[in-house]
Amino acid sequence: MLLTLDAGNTNVTIGLYDGDRLAHHFRLQSLVGRTADEYGLMMKALLSQVGQQNAQLTGAALSSVVPPLTGTLEDAVQRWFGVEVMTVGPGIKTGMPILVENPREVGADRIVNAVAGWEKFHCPLVIVDFGTATTFDAVSGKGEYLGGAIAPGVGISMDALFRHAAKLPRIDFQRPARVVGKNTVHSMQAGLFYGYVGLVDGVVERMTREMDAGRVKVMATGGLAPLVSGESKTIELVDEFLTLDGLRLLFERNRRPA
Repeated sequence: MLLTLDAGNTNVTIGLYDGDRLAHHFRLQSLVGRTADEYGLMMKALLSQVGQQNAQLTGAALSSVVPPLTGTLEDAVQRWFGVEVMTVGPGIKTGMPILVENPREVGADRIVNAVAGWEKFHCPLVIVDFGTATTFDAVSGKGEYLGGAIAPGVGISMDALFRHAAKLPRIDFQRPARVVGKNTVHSMQAGLFYGYVGLVDGVVERMTREMDAGRVKVMATGGLAPLVSGESKTIELVDEFLTLDGLRLLFERNRRPA
């Protein structure tokens, strides 16, 4: 079995694969102050809860956009599970040309998403990932990573309103029944939800025109993808575990011959 870990600024998403099947998945809060032992113990406890405390791991794959967490998670897996970790970064075989000025600047999760999306569809793609930041990534019809765009995530936008507007409360991100809100909470939800849908559709439409690749498939991933995609006119499908699938693919491509 394979352990996959995607460390973002908000959560560490963990997947346990049995072959190419995602058998179990979990989320832990991304806390830089946690030690390797704390992360290792929590992962062991989660696996125990689903009856996989004695799972025989063949390896682990990690993507991280939080440098202080990278080494901690590598140590946790090595010490508590006894396997080496393949960490996505320079030197990893992706099978995908990265056509940007400095490939080292591109977040590991964005490359992983692009690899997974291309493997699934083999066509021009725009991938929208709703994380702490919302990222838009373009893949050509030849399977090349072309670049993308980065916008503040929904959580960041909500927190900014709460922190910098003295009379506005902290709210949940929900789809309101009306755009014209009748109270402060509903007005904020309308502005955030429909404003964000407009942001996503606007960026995607401009990006697909710029790609000039004919029919471009648009897919989304991340925790808020199902909610936003329901109103979006550009997102065609949601793949909640795209990043974990990409980690599995990259692990297989980089596995050392037995």
